[in-house]
Amino acid sequence: MPSNISQSRDTRQTIHLPTEREPSSIPRGDTDANWEYPSPQQMYNAMLRKGYDDTPEDAVESMVAVHNFLNEGAWAEIVGWERRFSRGLGYGWQACRRGEEGWEEEADRLAHPRDVAAPKLLRFQGRPNEMTPKARVLEFMGRMYPAKFGCEPPFDRHDWYVQRRTVDGQTKEIRYVIDYYSAPPEPTGEPVFFLDVRPAVDGPTAAVERMMRWGGDVWHRASGAKAREMASS
Repeated sequence: MPSNISQSRDTRQTIHLPTEREPSSIPRGDTDANWEYPSPQQMYNAMLRKGYDDTPEDAVESMVAVHNFLNEGAWAEIVGWERRFSRGLGYGWQACRRGEEGWEEEADRLAHPRDVAAPKLLRFQGRPNEMTPKARVLEFMGRMYPAKFGCEPPFDRHDWYVQRRTVDGQTKEIRYVIDYYSAPPEPTGEPVFFLDVRPAVDGPTAAVERMMRWGGDVWHRASGAKAREMASS
């Protein structure tokens, strides 16, 4: 997404890389435009700047496609969190109590003309060498119980700073933490990734939001509500 990376061809480069940048679906917080993804040439130059001199040039375009795909997925997860909680904890619980499978239907039912504005991405920070507390716990649990929790540590971590607009028109900055994991490839050889996206626990509100989302799904299943909904459908 950064625009200050050089678009110039590196002297060590042997093939042409496109310089066109693809627009994202992620609104910027400082303008009315959306963020743009780096071009393959910018991605290659950024890899060289970080010391990855062995990056295959013919793989850069695929790397950019994966990068863009993962970031779009991360933003979709953030939008889901914001749809639940930007109108307050009371509304958030109403949406969460239907569990992970029913929250969107509940959110649509509760929607009203005074719905809040969509979130915007203010800035972001890559922190690949700083494991999140949750990732550390999962890594420890994987060592203790590999059959249930065993997985590779995240290969990357980002912190995204998001502008939330509340029902009273105020704006708040919310920090989201994203852990990027790789999984075994598909039988076709295609790579598989999954993301763990959640608001950082920078205060009690974020902690309650995380508990509500987890607890709402557990309650929905444990109380039998999910089974009753399936039986009546």
